[in-house]
Amino acid sequence: MKRSAVAKTPARLPNRKPIRRNTKRTGELSEAAFLLKAETLGFHVAKPWGDSEPYDFILRAGARLWRVQLKCTGEIDAGCYCVQPIHFVYGKGKVVYTAEDIDVLVAHVIPLDAWYVLPVEAFVPSRGLRFYPDRACKRARWEKYREAWHLFDARSRALP
Repeated sequence: MKRSAVAKTPARLPNRKPIRRNTKRTGELSEAAFLLKAETLGFHVAKPWGDSEPYDFILRAGARLWRVQLKCTGEIDAGCYCVQPIHFVYGKGKVVYTAEDIDVLVAHVIPLDAWYVLPVEAFVPSRGLRFYPDRACKRARWEKYREAWHLFDARSRALP
């Protein structure tokens, strides 16, 4: 029995342009991914009401509460994924996060679902963080913080 021409032709989907999400929506999706990741790892997470605080989440590890700022990136720029550890302060403009604002910055590289957990003292006063999760690079200074979720546990146990 011969196959019909229709059976040989693959189904055609309408021409669709890639979805380009706005940065607000992309951030919201990373926040949802963070909630899932942190809870799956056994941490407990709270989301402050509104967006007036300099941090996005409060993460509980043991007896310790951590102020966590989440940054995400989805596009390669000059061979790396970049985030800016800055926020807007009324009257001052854009400023780098400090230990007065947050305890930890978590960077999410969306296409690779790679997570970097950086204590604030590790990156201050840097205004830009470059991540190289998919290639070797001599300047990949943040790679030791990739998937460094253990930092929450280790420091929590060290507290009195």
